[in-house]
Amino acid sequence: MNKLIGLSLVLLSGGLQAATISSSKNVELLVIDGKKVQSSFWSPTEKVELQPGRHQVVVRYDGELKNGSKNTMYTTRPYLFEMDVPDDDATIILPRLTTLSQAKAHFGRGAQWQLELSDGTTSALPYVELQGKGMAAFKNMEELVADYNRQHGITFEQGYAVDLEQATVEVSEQGEVTISGDALAQLKLWYSKANAEEKAAFHQWSKAQDAL
Repeated sequence: MNKLIGLSLVLLSGGLQAATISSSKNVELLVIDGKKVQSSFWSPTEKVELQPGRHQVVVRYDGELKNGSKNTMYTTRPYLFEMDVPDDDATIILPRLTTLSQAKAHFGRGAQWQLELSDGTTSALPYVELQGKGMAAFKNMEELVADYNRQHGITFEQGYAVDLEQATVEVSEQGEVTISGDALAQLKLWYSKANAEEKAAFHQWSKAQDAL
């Protein structure tokens, strides 16, 4: 049974028309804009509604494939997309995979993720393959994604993904790094990279500064 969820956090008061983003067969929606997609084995979430704009979507391939005379489950690492959601319904797709060897070869050489619009046109989806540590690396997907976002200065404002590093750091062709953007953007960048202890220390410091 297909399950459709609306992400209320991204519904802005501007009345923009939400688009339905679907996953193709054996593609599991995991985390969207830092929030775990509520799903279950018996009722997987295959569609979400998102406002047009920049969003972060994390998925993985999880399917049963032919392996000689038997079938075998094959699950990949999570793939993270920072994608521009169109104002039209779209589906995250992969080439058709039927055998275990075919799937291993496909993901081994670099998965070809695409976004297919309702009119049939497709575009490539650049991605990051998330790397976990230890046996339970992918048990808590929200935490894994939060750690990635913290390392890369990615946050969410009014329900949209914002790459603060891209907004505040410029790298020239010669490799020279320049800090750009206003003071507020720079503060947001460093705050997004801080852990819980560092954030608590910053709050204490800022209170002390306000009291001066």
